[in-house]
Amino acid sequence: MLPVAVLRFSPTEGPGHFADWMNAHDVPWRLIALDAGDAVPADPAGYSGIGMMGGPMSVNDALPWIAPVGSLLRAAVANDVPVIGHCLGGQLLAQALGARVVRAQQPEIGWVDVAVDHSEVAADWFGDRSRLPVFQWHYDAFDLPQGATRVLTNAFNPNQAYVLGDRHIGFQCHIEMTRDLVETWLRADPDELPATSTPACQSAADIRRDLDARVAALNRIAGAVYARWTQKLHR
Repeated sequence: MLPVAVLRFSPTEGPGHFADWMNAHDVPWRLIALDAGDAVPADPAGYSGIGMMGGPMSVNDALPWIAPVGSLLRAAVANDVPVIGHCLGGQLLAQALGARVVRAQQPEIGWVDVAVDHSEVAADWFGDRSRLPVFQWHYDAFDLPQGATRVLTNAFNPNQAYVLGDRHIGFQCHIEMTRDLVETWLRADPDELPATSTPACQSAADIRRDLDARVAALNRIAGAVYARWTQKLHR
């Protein structure tokens, strides 16, 4: 089977549980570290799927890889190569397909739940779950691309995830978190955290509260999503 291309945009935002899950299920993958100077693939045909991670930048920044990534994603969608985007990755997919990415109505940081929309599409990806305890750390948010179905939402930013066709999914939230990723982000950006938690932005202490249990629950959710996504990989 061809490998999944995993696009990394920041050295602190690696594939986390996405990579752990693929390793455990014998799904080959290749890290493309754009932050380290790797080139954006010109053609998705060499990959079974395209996975994108998060990053502290905005898709509206003048970065040299934004346009090539957009071209890659449009080609992947046109050729039915499955795409999954985590946070920045979900924003990049939305932008590549013509949707706006703007400053979020409300930044979100920490363990902020999302609700599963009531639709057959959402049930296909999330089963009978009605709420998901996901991780958030974002300042931008996306509109839905044309033809996409929203599948996750919350009161702070209504578009938390969308599905396009039967194989592409973009998240505003993070489902790929591990304890190491959480701790890395807390060390990297302590000035972004409030001293006292609000419903949308948590303190470091509250993010760390019951961390192992929270991560384990999120890993179970992510595993189900990754299992569904990999069903459509090019073999």
